[in-house]
Formats: sequence, structure tokens, C-alpha cells
Amino acid sequence: MSTEAKRVCTENMSAKKIGTHNGTFHCDEVLACFFLKQLPEYKDAEIIRTRDPEKLAECDIVVDVGGEFDPTKHRYDHHRRTFTETFHSLCSEKPWVTKLSSAGLVYVHFGHRLLVELTQLKPTDRELEVLYDKIYENFVEEVDAIDNGISQCDGEPRYTVSTTLSTRVSHLNPRWNSKDQDTEEGFKKALKLVEDEFLDRLDYYKNSWMPARVLVWEAIQNRAHNDSSGEIIMFTEGGYPWKEHLLELEKKNNVDPPIKFVIYPDQNRQWRVQCVPAGRNTFENRLSLPEEWRGLRDEALSEVTGIKDCIFVHAGGFIGGHKTLVGALEMARKALNPAIQSTGEGCGKDC
Repeated sequence: MSTEAKRVCTENMSAKKIGTHNGTFHCDEVLACFFLKQLPEYKDAEIIRTRDPEKLAECDIVVDVGGEFDPTKHRYDHHRRTFTETFHSLCSEKPWVTKLSSAGLVYVHFGHRLLVELTQLKPTDRELEVLYDKIYENFVEEVDAIDNGISQCDGEPRYTVSTTLSTRVSHLNPRWNSKDQDTEEGFKKALKLVEDEFLDRLDYYKNSWMPARVLVWEAIQNRAHNDSSGEIIMFTEGGYPWKEHLLELEKKNNVDPPIKFVIYPDQNRQWRVQCVPAGRNTFENRLSLPEEWRGLRDEALSEVTGIKDCIFVHAGGFIGGHKTLVGALEMARKALNPAIQSTGEGCGKDC
């Protein structure tokens, strides 16, 4: 045998293999395979799709098949009847109690390294842990829940959500009446789909969401400069993804009283006053703008509020607008305490 032939033979023998099941594919094992392929040791690994125990035994790591969960042997299946693992059960300091799928299992065990590879953050960077938690909560947990048949809410949903990542992955399987029932091409398309979506979300959280967290915290710390109540904060720019940060930072730092209104400029350099939601997944507000203001605009709104140069208040009472910063602050203050006597002046120029 030639030297070149021996080299090729040796390379083939040392190539890693990722095992998962064949047939109809689901988002969890597609995502798990994508995660693994981002790691140096599995970057060039072959994905073996089979249910043959002998072939799976030859794989370096197996996900979503095989009936075994054993990280010491790199076996990550969640289908055994006795399997009940959650993020919290494996990492007691984490709060999530959704049963894990193969995606969640791989993320729990390899997620930190995955993010280091994709973001160039250092393992010791505090930002890494924030991203690790956020990516699970806002991306991976949904895949875990859907694959395990866990409803998002109790009772009958009010409407159908049919555009989740899991649903779009499932649509890449052959249709029941297609002549060609081969799933390999669809699996490759699914890998590309989850890759694009995951990298897009990771880029957003690292380069947009995380920088906003710093600005939200600065606004919280400066809240007394806007109003002595401490219940109004102001941003110097609009468009921040502020809601999750505000709720989390308030809780983490025991901010009391809770903030009720956020003021910021819009794209026209006019000013918005927006209500803080009562929670992360609700449209209810901690305090809405007054009922009698809702749905009014311009002079009609200014007359009712007693504040000059108002622009609008949404019919839902969650947001309003004013031409100036001083006027927006006055709207928020009066919403906090309707007994406050307005100056009626607002501000005749941009402030």
C-alpha cells in the first residue's frame, strides 16, 4: 500500500461519527447535530442516520436514539420512559424545568463551548453565561417542549401558532403521498435552516440585546433624575430591546418601587411614553395611561390631559406620544398621580 493510500485510510478511520435516527426527522436532533458540528472535534464528523444498534455503537456520539442517556459515553437520548431530566435537574442553579429533548441535552453539556466557538468570548467572560441562559430560554427550550409534547399554556389556546422552527423543520420531511420518501435531502435542508436561524438569533443577542442591557441598567440607576418617584426611566435613544432587561435587572437588584413608565425619542425626535408590562409574557401593564386619554390625538388629547402639544395615546393605553421630552415626562407623571396639576405648557421646543 502506498504512503498516500495509508494516509487516506488512517484519516477515514479517525473521522468522528455523530449518530442519530433515520426516517422522519425532528427539530431537536437536527439542532443537536448542528450544535455538535460547531465544535472542533465534530466539525468534520459524518452524521450517521440509523436505528441499527451495531452501527450506533460505532458512533462517537449519539443523539435522540439508542434509548440511553449517559454523558460519560456521549449518549444523549431522551426517549426512555424513566427519563425526566430538565435543565434544573442537571444544573440546580438554573430555573428551567421543561423536560429536555436531544437538543437541550446537547446544549446543557456543550453549550458553553458552543458559544465560545461561535462568539470568540472567553470562558471566563460574564457575558458568556448571560448568553448561555438567554439562548436556552429563548431558543432551545421551545424545541425541547415541542418535541416532548408540552403545551405552552393550560387549556385551549386562543389561536394556532404554525410557524415555529420545529414546524418549519417538520415541513422539510417528505409529504405522506410523495413518491420519493427519502429523508436525507430534507435533513440537510433542515440543518441549514436551523443553522441560519440559530446564528441570526445568537448575533442579535450578542450584538444588540446584550449592549442594550448596559444602557437599561444606566437608565435604572439614573431614574431619580427624571422624577422623585423613581418610577420613570428615560432612554436617550429609541429602539432598545428593554423590556426583558428591565424586568430582570429590577428583580436582580431589588428595585423598589417598580418602574411604571419608559420615555424615549422616536425616529422623528418626538417623544414616547410607554408603559412597563406586568410580566414578560403578558400584554397587561403595571399601570396603563388613563382611560380618558386613550384613543385621543393632538388638540383633543391636550385638552383632556391639560398638557400642551400632546400627539396621541393608543386605544390600548400602553403608549403615548408628545412633541417634547418635558411634555412626555409630564404625561408620565400625571398618569402616575392624576391629582398632579399640569402646567399646561409642556415645552414649546425640543428639549
